[in-house]
Amino acid sequence: MSATKRRVVGIALITAVAVLGDAMLFIVLPLYWQDFGLTAIWQIGILLSINRFIRLPINPLVGLFYKHFQMRTGVFIAIVLAVITTASYGFLHQFWLLLFMRALWGVAWSLLRLGGFLTVIDVTEDHNRGQYVGLYNGLWGIGGLIGMLAGGILVDQTSIPFVTTLFAVIGLFMIPIVWYLVPVAKNTEDEQNKQEEKKVKWFSSYVQMVLLTGIAMGFIVFGLFASTLSPLIERAYVNEWTLSQVTIGAATLAGIVQAIRWSWDPFLAPLLGRILDKSTSLLKILLIPLFGGGILFIALGSIRTIVLLLAALLIFQLISTMFVTTTDTIATSAASQTDSVKVMTAHTVAVDIGAALGPLASFIILEFYSLSAVYYVAGFLLILLGIGWIVFHSRIPVPGK
Repeated sequence: MSATKRRVVGIALITAVAVLGDAMLFIVLPLYWQDFGLTAIWQIGILLSINRFIRLPINPLVGLFYKHFQMRTGVFIAIVLAVITTASYGFLHQFWLLLFMRALWGVAWSLLRLGGFLTVIDVTEDHNRGQYVGLYNGLWGIGGLIGMLAGGILVDQTSIPFVTTLFAVIGLFMIPIVWYLVPVAKNTEDEQNKQEEKKVKWFSSYVQMVLLTGIAMGFIVFGLFASTLSPLIERAYVNEWTLSQVTIGAATLAGIVQAIRWSWDPFLAPLLGRILDKSTSLLKILLIPLFGGGILFIALGSIRTIVLLLAALLIFQLISTMFVTTTDTIATSAASQTDSVKVMTAHTVAVDIGAALGPLASFIILEFYSLSAVYYVAGFLLILLGIGWIVFHSRIPVPGK
């Protein structure tokens, strides 16, 4: 394995273990919210969003952190925080205590996510950046795969404290491995000099469109869809299925649907990245998930048959893989042309804004309207963004690819 690949794989696998508890929570909390000690449905949205909101002021500080401290130090702090917060979900049954722990997880994710992006930018060139962005996203997604699939199944069959303890113990075993998988790296003096040379006007109109796309991607994929998948399946899942006398609950089905995407991401995302590397127009590829995802979301709001719903959900999972890989590739490509820390910090903030607003907006809409309304709104937002990119491209040529 090359040094480049080793660095990307190392940070991705550490991140995969850290996200186990968070991924489980998105499947389990909307269905078992009373078991967590919650008293109102709006509290679900707050808990699933607060870690994203806390990252908004934290991300710029993390960017400064990685300018002065080792990558290994940041990841070590992150994995310790991940273990503490994951364990707490099963034993704290007060909303405010859970809120504090979700905020701590937000700090951990900021350290992991920005560190991962900066690693990819540091070790890649224009001809292979998409491939390594896909590899990084695909590998850390394994944590989402295990967290959602195992979390959904195990909670249906055992208990929430059992699952959170199990995931926390796995994280404990990863702490010493951090020292072997994560490089001792920070910006060298030469790299800092290069960054100084690149300090042109980075907040261009093109970067603004990239950041707007990041907000939409976070809102749809990591926020709205992840937090409403269980209720969406539960609405159409009238007669529960059984397998070998084991009842398959809505949480299990939701975990399987999400896990399928994470299972193919390690293979599909790098493949899409290589296609992006060879493409002469990243924008044309971006329009596929924007318009395709928008139309499919509008359809998801109306489907009531479980088999048809599951088929449509799998199609959207393919679209979401393309959406995430393309958005991150466009962002890292833009960052490589200017101040990479500033652009990627802004990109992570943008994605976090969207991811934070997703669950919050979804459950606020659910308080007054139906689940269908949530998906109609999301679908039209994606289509509007696609139209916005077409208008922008017709007036201002998109740089690079």
